[in-house]
Amino acid sequence: MHRQHAPSHRFAVRVYYEDTDAAGVVYYANYLKFCERARTEWLRALGFEQQKLREERALVFVVRTVEAEYLKSGVLDDALTVESSIAEIGRSKLVFAQTVMRGSERLFDCRVGVVCVDWNKRKPASVPPDIRALMAAHPDTHTESHR
Repeated sequence: MHRQHAPSHRFAVRVYYEDTDAAGVVYYANYLKFCERARTEWLRALGFEQQKLREERALVFVVRTVEAEYLKSGVLDDALTVESSIAEIGRSKLVFAQTVMRGSERLFDCRVGVVCVDWNKRKPASVPPDIRALMAAHPDTHTESHR
């Protein structure tokens, strides 16, 4: 799996002791956590906070599919960057292409499919036009980790 889209959002992450396993490398599931934070911060950078989306519009985004490839190991104190872009926009689905980088080295690639869900009905809902338009425009944004 190789990222085909230019990154639209970059999110900085530092690897802490708690992120590593007994071998001293980033525990495999934590790459998915880094990517989750990056998607959340991208929405926030666009002006959409997930809690407000649920409270004000009764909409949530839930992960439906994940395809991941582990390429190299991150280690304690690494400064990483999660690069994210939109690979696909459907009526109720967004597919994110995400890569975790250490400088110019690719450590991890994934594609994450999320579905927009009406929180009250617990059924798929259309991605709101304002979110769709901003994500499709691929604004180049960068956010720092707040851990």
